[in-house]
Amino acid sequence: MRTLRQQIIDLLQESAFSARDISTRLKIKEKEIYTHLPHIERSVAAGNQKLAITPAECLSCGFVFRDRRRFTSPSRCPRCRKEHISEPLYRILPRACR
Repeated sequence: MRTLRQQIIDLLQESAFSARDISTRLKIKEKEIYTHLPHIERSVAAGNQKLAITPAECLSCGFVFRDRRRFTSPSRCPRCRKEHISEPLYRILPRACR
């Protein structure tokens, strides 16, 4: 039986997923995914891979949250103050890819 983090890694190696997609597939709370992502990032870095993050984007004005350090989805846009934000997507890629 694979651990929860190993299952998340397996999913992220297949395709890009949001935290909500991962939680739905693995039947766990979305908040729990956010606690595992920093550990997964360090684990895959040791294996010559990287956790690539497609940043969240404001669907109203197009602002992209490129420099965001947290894994969680932002609650509102700093530019237009609206809350219509796309979720960040996570994927595990080989280190050479960007």
